[in-house]
Amino acid sequence: MGFQGTPCWYELGTPDPEAAAKFYSRLLGWQISDSGMTGIDYRLARSGEDTVAGLMPLAERPDSPPQWLIYFAAEDCDRSAAALTQAGGQILQAPADIPGTGRFAVVRDPQGARFGLLQPDMSNMSESDRAKAEAGRGAFSAGASGHAQWNELMSADPEAAFRFYTGLFGWTRGEAMPMGEAGDYQLFRHEGRDIGAMMGLDEAPASVWLPYFGSDLPITKAIEVIRAEGGQVHHGPMEVPGPAFIAVAQDPQGAWFALIGKDK
Repeated sequence: MGFQGTPCWYELGTPDPEAAAKFYSRLLGWQISDSGMTGIDYRLARSGEDTVAGLMPLAERPDSPPQWLIYFAAEDCDRSAAALTQAGGQILQAPADIPGTGRFAVVRDPQGARFGLLQPDMSNMSESDRAKAEAGRGAFSAGASGHAQWNELMSADPEAAFRFYTGLFGWTRGEAMPMGEAGDYQLFRHEGRDIGAMMGLDEAPASVWLPYFGSDLPITKAIEVIRAEGGQVHHGPMEVPGPAFIAVAQDPQGAWFALIGKDK
């Protein structure tokens, strides 16, 4: 199975990594520890046996607001970055190596949504981790609590965005759900599996990717935790096909994210 375009990593840029670590640990049950990388405060979040996210200070990306960055796998990071610029995207951080991890770049689509490219270094992976990477399971794992379960793009031009990502990653169209004046909620697929959706801006001020994390808590309890820990809930709880319930929120430092729970 080709892994080009698989959601593979989730990275939070935040002004207060220590406070953010406490918030997400309480909300999602993550175990968060220092990565051991030299010269940078980079923390790794684990859920069960999987490493599912990274947290870093905004000082490393001073032009970015507090934000979750979704990385999609690239079989060749440099080639994908070049193709992206030819299609109207922009490179914000040029391809560079992370020893033992792979080669990455931070980029922006033609409508302005930021995301990342990651060419994984599989040379030191265990057989089980390699199988997970090739199957597109790990940090992103539909149905697994503490993992990202969905990837949503709110775009100033969802049709143009779909063409862009189809050309870059080979995604295909899934079901389209009419949303009245907001247009369609267009699901997209990787290797025949729904991994996210695209829609218009709705209430978002600019094009942005939004990760949905799975919660073990009933969604109403999760909302209580968000508010008690200083976050804000903007939408939800709302029932969606699955069946499941979702809520869209901001953490105490201002980064937007969403939760998926199985009941209220």
